[in-house]
Amino acid sequence: MQDGAAGALRDRGLQRGDRVAIVLRDSPEFIAAFLGAVKIGAIAVPLSTFARPEELAALQKDCGARFAITEADSDLLVAGMSEADPAPTRPDDMCFWQYSSGTTGTPKAVTHVHARALFPTQGHGWHIARVTASDRVYSTAKLFFSYGLGNGLIVPLHAGASVILDPERFAADRAWGIIGAERPTLLYSVPTAYAALLAAAEDGTPADPSSLRLCISAGEALPAPLLERWRKRFGVPILDGIGSTEIGNIAISNRVDDIVPGSSGRVIPGYEARVVDADGADASEGTLWVRGGSTAIGYHDRPEATARVFHGGWVVTGDRYRVADGHYYHLGRDDDMLRIGAQWVSPRDVEAVLLGHPDVTECAVVGHPDADGLIRTCAYVVARGAAPSLAADLGALCAERLPSHMRPRWIEIVGELPKTATGKIQRFKLRARVPS
Repeated sequence: MQDGAAGALRDRGLQRGDRVAIVLRDSPEFIAAFLGAVKIGAIAVPLSTFARPEELAALQKDCGARFAITEADSDLLVAGMSEADPAPTRPDDMCFWQYSSGTTGTPKAVTHVHARALFPTQGHGWHIARVTASDRVYSTAKLFFSYGLGNGLIVPLHAGASVILDPERFAADRAWGIIGAERPTLLYSVPTAYAALLAAAEDGTPADPSSLRLCISAGEALPAPLLERWRKRFGVPILDGIGSTEIGNIAISNRVDDIVPGSSGRVIPGYEARVVDADGADASEGTLWVRGGSTAIGYHDRPEATARVFHGGWVVTGDRYRVADGHYYHLGRDDDMLRIGAQWVSPRDVEAVLLGHPDVTECAVVGHPDADGLIRTCAYVVARGAAPSLAADLGALCAERLPSHMRPRWIEIVGELPKTATGKIQRFKLRARVPS
């Protein structure tokens, strides 16, 4: 199918450097389209199948796609030549673009080159997950997402492992069904999905994780209470890590023999990390900078954003971190940190307390001005079932475990949190709400 896609794209006049938008659900056809485009030297640009038509149109225009492959084009993937010679690409030629997840607003096209495309197989794939040909990999993160592309295509394909592809949107009961039927050995997911899987199992959904040797989390920081509840119920470790579309894969991770709850872990071989203060000096707490073999080279047609984020091979992640004994602790995004009573407050610290309550499935803490215009913490909480006294109970829990300036001024029980298609919480939308 890869050669069929490559030949068909060449037959339609696609050349080196042309952008090919891929709007396909997770499937063998997606993989064939991606590899076929790359093989002829075109630039593969996966786009979210969850996006609205007007959003897709804007992204296709932004990337300048000469051709788009959709579900209606499945015949194209087998219609080309039986064999296609690879284009003579150079290491610094564009390989693929991926759009950032949009947690802070409009997605940007992150540009990756051929020389760095396979590095995740050496980094997380070998040093952390130890993926081999005997593994069966299941990722709830979709292939159009950077995290999903690495763990659902690049890493397992290089290792000769099998991949379990689910074309449907994630649902906890469906995922448990897939795990039970397909028996994956590796599960890649995100914190919100792990919370949903755990809640479903606690509510009676049949859940058999016995085939799993390892679970891996990224996309957002994995709260320590969630990790402990998962490990206590299932006995399977979750290795939390940090990466980004700009980094290209997970660059800092916990290890099987070194799991520190609440920590993103240690730097993976092949990467470097710095924690930098406001003056650009190394510090024990500040903004995380990362560089390594898989990092992108910039954003398409966004020179100002590229200048802010990419510095001499370093990616300025915008994540605030504390480092101690070689372990990196995520405090939140730089723009998520709250200044309250002349003291910095990490939303993660407040959320960890809230998640310690058994009736809380997920939560997010943001800042809101009070009647005097002073910023106070506001917690949005998703509850397990009916819990009429939950807000009051959480207020008492925070009063017991948090200093006064960190305690939420408002605790709002909501049905769901706004998220990107990849499961990340869109805090900017919560900040726009007015607490009652």
